[in-house]
Amino acid sequence: MAIPKILGISGSLREASFNTQLMKAAIASYGTADVEIADLNLPLYDGDLEAKGIPEMVTKLGAQIAAADMLIVASPEYNKGISGVLKNALDWASRVPGTVFAAKPTLLIGAAAGRTGGETAYFMTRNCLSQLGAVVLATPAVLVAGVHNEFNEDGTLKSEQYQKSLDNAVVSLRNVIAQR
Repeated sequence: MAIPKILGISGSLREASFNTQLMKAAIASYGTADVEIADLNLPLYDGDLEAKGIPEMVTKLGAQIAAADMLIVASPEYNKGISGVLKNALDWASRVPGTVFAAKPTLLIGAAAGRTGGETAYFMTRNCLSQLGAVVLATPAVLVAGVHNEFNEDGTLKSEQYQKSLDNAVVSLRNVIAQR
């Protein structure tokens, strides 16, 4: 089998984002793969802007999603909901030609400072991705709570329990890809 292609998507633009760290930990857990990281620093979705032509960076995101064998999406929680950055990216990606998310195996994970690890945003993001046709894996949710104490300085997870949960979810993703 060819080397699988993973597109990592973090719903946070912050350079030291815990969700980006979690996404990278999941990618590392997967092992050998051709990896790209999506840039979600996109203009706000605007129908008037779309009418003038879909911005090049949005077209690139759509092409990255379409070309990937799988997606690893890390969703932060802002004010008990999906981050504006991630929602905006999903809205834009839904507007590029083709159905780029159709049947795309997707591992959804999240990290948040609160005690639920971003559970509300997780379910909102899951719903958005499902509506776009992505196949979000039905694994136990990997939600890292209290993120300020859960990552080492190198971005790896401190907790063996969180790492084991993440590894198990990644094994499920690997199994889905192997069956294709």
